Amino acid sequence: MSRLTAWLNRLGAAGVIGVGILLACAGFYLSAVVPAGRELAAQRLAAERMRTRTPYQPVAAEGRAEELRRFYNLFPPVEKLTDELERLYGLAREAKLELAQGEYRLEKQTTGLWSYRVVLPMRGTYPQIRGFMAAVLKSIPIASVDGLRFERKKIGETLLEAQMRLTLHFQPREDNPAR
Repeated sequence: MSRLTAWLNRLGAAGVIGVGILLACAGFYLSAVVPAGRELAAQRLAAERMRTRTPYQPVAAEGRAEELRRFYNLFPPVEKLTDELERLYGLAREAKLELAQGEYRLEKQTTGLWSYRVVLPMRGTYPQIRGFMAAVLKSIPIASVDGLRFERKKIGETLLEAQMRLTLHFQPREDNPAR
Protein backbone atom coordinates (compact mmCIF):
# COMPACT_ATOMS: atom_id res chain seq x y z
CA MET A 1 0.00 0.00 0.00
CA SER A 2 2.92 2.33 0.72
CA ARG A 3 4.12 2.02 -2.91
CA LEU A 4 0.71 3.21 -4.13
CA THR A 5 0.73 6.12 -1.72
CA ALA A 6 4.26 7.08 -2.79
CA TRP A 7 3.26 6.89 -6.45
CA LEU A 8 0.17 9.08 -5.88
CA ASN A 9 2.28 11.60 -3.96
CA ARG A 10 4.73 11.74 -6.86
CA LEU A 11 1.85 12.44 -9.30
CA GLY A 12 0.44 15.24 -7.25
CA ALA A 13 -3.16 16.47 -7.21
CA ALA A 14 -3.27 17.18 -10.94
CA GLY A 15 -1.87 13.73 -11.78
CA VAL A 16 -4.40 11.94 -9.54
CA ILE A 17 -7.26 13.87 -11.16
CA GLY A 18 -5.84 13.01 -14.60
CA VAL A 19 -5.68 9.28 -13.78
CA GLY A 20 -9.26 9.46 -12.43
CA ILE A 21 -10.49 11.13 -15.62
CA LEU A 22 -8.61 8.56 -17.71
CA LEU A 23 -10.32 5.69 -15.83
CA ALA A 24 -13.73 7.37 -16.13
CA CYS A 25 -13.21 7.80 -19.89
CA ALA A 26 -12.30 4.12 -20.27
CA GLY A 27 -15.47 3.13 -18.40
CA PHE A 28 -17.59 5.46 -20.51
CA TYR A 29 -16.04 4.11 -23.71
CA LEU A 30 -16.75 0.50 -22.76
CA SER A 31 -20.28 1.13 -21.45
CA ALA A 32 -21.60 3.66 -23.97
CA VAL A 33 -19.45 4.14 -27.07
CA VAL A 34 -18.84 0.46 -27.90
CA PRO A 35 -22.57 -0.55 -27.61
CA ALA A 36 -23.58 2.54 -29.61
CA GLY A 37 -21.12 1.51 -32.34
CA ARG A 38 -22.64 -1.98 -32.45
CA GLU A 39 -26.13 -0.50 -32.67
CA LEU A 40 -25.05 1.82 -35.49
CA ALA A 41 -23.57 -1.11 -37.43
CA ALA A 42 -26.79 -3.08 -36.99
CA GLN A 43 -28.87 -0.10 -38.17
CA ARG A 44 -26.67 0.35 -41.22
CA LEU A 45 -26.99 -3.35 -42.05
CA ALA A 46 -30.79 -3.15 -41.73
CA ALA A 47 -30.88 -0.05 -43.93
CA GLU A 48 -28.75 -1.81 -46.56
CA ARG A 49 -31.10 -4.79 -46.51
CA MET A 50 -34.06 -2.48 -47.02
CA ARG A 51 -32.37 -0.85 -50.02
CA THR A 52 -31.60 -4.19 -51.67
CA ARG A 53 -35.12 -5.61 -51.23
CA THR A 54 -37.24 -5.94 -54.32
CA PRO A 55 -40.08 -3.44 -54.41
CA TYR A 56 -43.66 -4.54 -53.82
CA GLN A 57 -45.22 -6.04 -56.91
CA PRO A 58 -48.96 -6.66 -56.81
CA VAL A 59 -50.12 -10.13 -57.79
CA ALA A 60 -52.38 -10.42 -60.80
CA ALA A 61 -56.08 -10.82 -60.02
CA GLU A 62 -56.07 -14.37 -61.36
CA GLY A 63 -53.23 -15.32 -59.00
CA ARG A 64 -55.04 -13.78 -56.03
CA ALA A 65 -58.25 -15.62 -56.87
CA GLU A 66 -56.35 -18.91 -57.06
CA GLU A 67 -54.61 -18.18 -53.76
CA LEU A 68 -57.94 -17.38 -52.11
CA ARG A 69 -59.50 -20.57 -53.49
CA ARG A 70 -56.62 -22.64 -52.08
CA PHE A 71 -57.06 -20.93 -48.70
CA TYR A 72 -60.79 -21.73 -48.60
CA ASN A 73 -60.06 -25.34 -49.53
CA LEU A 74 -58.11 -25.70 -46.28
CA PHE A 75 -61.45 -25.60 -44.44
CA PRO A 76 -64.01 -28.41 -44.53
CA PRO A 77 -67.45 -27.83 -46.05
CA VAL A 78 -70.24 -26.96 -43.63
CA GLU A 79 -71.70 -30.43 -44.24
CA LYS A 80 -68.87 -31.78 -42.03
CA LEU A 81 -70.12 -29.73 -39.07
CA THR A 82 -71.59 -32.72 -37.20
CA ASP A 83 -68.33 -34.67 -37.63
CA GLU A 84 -66.33 -31.82 -36.13
CA LEU A 85 -68.77 -31.49 -33.21
CA GLU A 86 -68.52 -35.23 -32.55
CA ARG A 87 -64.73 -34.90 -32.52
CA LEU A 88 -65.06 -32.01 -30.05
CA TYR A 89 -67.30 -34.09 -27.75
CA GLY A 90 -64.90 -37.05 -28.06
CA LEU A 91 -62.02 -34.87 -26.88
CA ALA A 92 -64.12 -33.76 -23.89
CA ARG A 93 -64.86 -37.41 -23.05
CA GLU A 94 -61.15 -38.28 -23.29
CA ALA A 95 -60.35 -35.42 -20.91
CA LYS A 96 -63.07 -36.76 -18.53
CA LEU A 97 -64.86 -33.42 -18.42
CA GLU A 98 -68.48 -32.97 -17.48
CA LEU A 99 -70.14 -30.93 -20.25
CA ALA A 100 -73.34 -29.02 -19.58
CA GLN A 101 -75.84 -27.88 -22.22
CA GLY A 102 -73.99 -25.60 -24.61
CA GLU A 103 -75.00 -22.82 -26.96
CA TYR A 104 -74.54 -23.20 -30.71
CA ARG A 105 -74.99 -20.65 -33.50
CA LEU A 106 -74.12 -20.79 -37.21
CA GLU A 107 -73.20 -17.41 -38.65
CA LYS A 108 -73.53 -17.34 -42.41
CA GLN A 109 -71.42 -14.65 -44.03
CA THR A 110 -72.23 -13.27 -47.46
CA THR A 111 -68.59 -13.74 -48.42
CA GLY A 112 -65.84 -15.85 -46.97
CA LEU A 113 -66.09 -18.57 -44.38
CA TRP A 114 -69.05 -19.44 -42.20
CA SER A 115 -68.54 -19.41 -38.44
CA TYR A 116 -70.09 -21.88 -36.03
CA ARG A 117 -69.99 -20.38 -32.54
CA VAL A 118 -69.92 -22.82 -29.63
CA VAL A 119 -70.17 -22.01 -25.93
CA LEU A 120 -69.28 -25.06 -23.82
CA PRO A 121 -69.91 -24.94 -20.06
CA MET A 122 -67.81 -27.64 -18.39
CA ARG A 123 -66.71 -28.93 -15.03
CA GLY A 124 -63.33 -30.51 -14.24
CA THR A 125 -59.91 -29.94 -12.79
CA TYR A 126 -57.58 -27.33 -14.20
CA PRO A 127 -55.27 -29.93 -15.82
CA GLN A 128 -58.29 -31.62 -17.45
CA ILE A 129 -59.58 -28.35 -18.89
CA ARG A 130 -56.14 -27.27 -20.02
CA GLY A 131 -55.51 -30.65 -21.66
CA PHE A 132 -58.88 -30.48 -23.41
CA MET A 133 -58.16 -27.01 -24.75
CA ALA A 134 -54.72 -28.09 -26.02
CA ALA A 135 -56.24 -31.18 -27.65
CA VAL A 136 -58.91 -29.08 -29.37
CA LEU A 137 -56.38 -26.67 -30.82
CA LYS A 138 -54.10 -29.50 -31.93
CA SER A 139 -56.63 -31.88 -33.46
CA ILE A 140 -59.22 -29.42 -34.79
CA PRO A 141 -57.23 -26.85 -36.77
CA ILE A 142 -60.39 -25.07 -37.93
CA ALA A 143 -61.18 -24.12 -34.30
CA SER A 144 -60.23 -20.89 -32.61
CA VAL A 145 -60.65 -20.14 -28.92
CA ASP A 146 -62.57 -16.91 -28.42
CA GLY A 147 -62.76 -16.94 -24.66
CA LEU A 148 -62.22 -19.00 -21.54
CA ARG A 149 -63.65 -18.32 -18.09
CA PHE A 150 -62.88 -20.19 -14.87
CA GLU A 151 -64.79 -20.14 -11.61
CA ARG A 152 -64.13 -22.01 -8.37
CA LYS A 153 -67.13 -22.29 -6.02
CA LYS A 154 -65.05 -22.72 -2.83
CA ILE A 155 -61.40 -21.96 -2.15
CA GLY A 156 -60.31 -25.53 -1.39
CA GLU A 157 -62.34 -27.16 -4.17
CA THR A 158 -60.35 -28.89 -6.92
CA LEU A 159 -63.12 -28.89 -9.51
CA LEU A 160 -63.62 -25.75 -11.58
CA GLU A 161 -66.62 -24.48 -13.46
CA ALA A 162 -65.41 -23.27 -16.83
CA GLN A 163 -66.91 -21.85 -19.98
CA MET A 164 -65.05 -22.12 -23.27
CA ARG A 165 -66.11 -20.10 -26.30
CA LEU A 166 -64.98 -21.56 -29.62
CA THR A 167 -65.47 -20.78 -33.27
CA LEU A 168 -65.32 -23.50 -35.92
CA HIS A 169 -64.76 -22.20 -39.46
CA PHE A 170 -66.31 -23.87 -42.52
CA GLN A 171 -66.66 -23.38 -46.26
CA PRO A 172 -70.15 -22.30 -47.22
CA ARG A 173 -72.44 -24.70 -49.08
CA GLU A 174 -71.72 -25.17 -52.78
CA ASP A 175 -75.19 -23.87 -53.63
CA ASN A 176 -74.53 -20.65 -51.69
CA PRO A 177 -75.02 -17.80 -54.23
CA ALA A 178 -72.58 -15.55 -52.36
CA ARG A 179 -69.72 -17.90 -53.09
